[in-house]
Amino acid sequence: MLNKMVAKAGGKALSAIVVFAGVMSSLAADAGYVVLIPLAGIVFASAGKHPLAGMAAAFAGVSGGYSANLMIGPIDAVLAGISTEAAHLIDRNIEVSVVANYYFIVASTLFITLVGTLVTEKITLPALPRWQEPAPPPDATSGSAAGRAALRNSGLVLVACLLLIALGLVPQQGLLRDPASGSITQSPLMQGIVTVISLIAALCGMAYGMTVRRYASKGSIIKDMEDTFATMASYLVLMFFAAQFVNYFGWSNMGMVLAINGANWLQALAISPVLLLSIFILMSAFINLLVGSASAKWSLLAPVFIPMFMLLGIPPENVQAAYRVGDSSTNIITPLMPYFGVVVAFMQRYKSDLGVGTIMSLMLPYSLVFLLGWSLMFALWMSAGLPLGPT
Repeated sequence: MLNKMVAKAGGKALSAIVVFAGVMSSLAADAGYVVLIPLAGIVFASAGKHPLAGMAAAFAGVSGGYSANLMIGPIDAVLAGISTEAAHLIDRNIEVSVVANYYFIVASTLFITLVGTLVTEKITLPALPRWQEPAPPPDATSGSAAGRAALRNSGLVLVACLLLIALGLVPQQGLLRDPASGSITQSPLMQGIVTVISLIAALCGMAYGMTVRRYASKGSIIKDMEDTFATMASYLVLMFFAAQFVNYFGWSNMGMVLAINGANWLQALAISPVLLLSIFILMSAFINLLVGSASAKWSLLAPVFIPMFMLLGIPPENVQAAYRVGDSSTNIITPLMPYFGVVVAFMQRYKSDLGVGTIMSLMLPYSLVFLLGWSLMFALWMSAGLPLGPT
């Protein structure tokens, strides 16, 4: 689908579609890095534009827009789980939902797409020479008859799943609504949204794989699942130690001590909540230059700052949203980001002497504009009292 979306883009819409596809690619795990970024270079070169500009636009969408999306993704579940554990240091009854920031990340998708497009067209492309060399042909698998049929079949499965969900929600006393109040936001569907999305993605993937005959034998699906879980080994190890850290931090009461002392100090400064969260955004952006993993950083920061801000009357979902803005904005300029080396290798296909410094100079305008603009958007959102997600 990423191939199809970008390959059909053209003209003035090319930059916007590349950035938007990058933002949405987080739903497909690492596909944005390994598929979209090299594909964007090919498409830009075919359009007579410098491929590095296309790859920079894709990188800005994939990594800089990591916390934005039109749908709930894996990062929402990870951060919400860590936030909930941190909030329990103050109140055991609080649960941060995976949709706690949903309205904000949807608006952020439009913002990142617009701003990323403007930076690409007004700054990145003018800074690079016009490309005149032929582009290497893209992988034509997704454009083949089998690929188109597979995409159609997976789309039909998606529509069928959405219709089943709608049938459970449309009646006032639908099976997927809250049995007591009939609410959707507090329904079993929202409580199990991660499982629902995972099942739908699995069914769509199976439909695609069966159509292209990737799953010709009974054991091929299991083998694919095993290979996918193998790529998650480092993440599972990280989450194990992160869980131990959060648990021991709560057991030692260090989180409570730091939260109370920090809250008292901040309260004495008489700083507005919006300004406090804006400062937290800048701090998160700086720490991201030193620690690449979003979940690892949040495991360290959440047990201290969520209780601290809660004691000042700031909900944990607001703190989480502020963290996401700062974390995503500087993803694209830190060499410690896990896929930074991969991006370097892709870009060196078009400029063999390209190094880390060149990429950082290309991505710095995106990072600064994202950080300043996104922070301003967040501050205005908070000042207007708009909800970050369903309540």
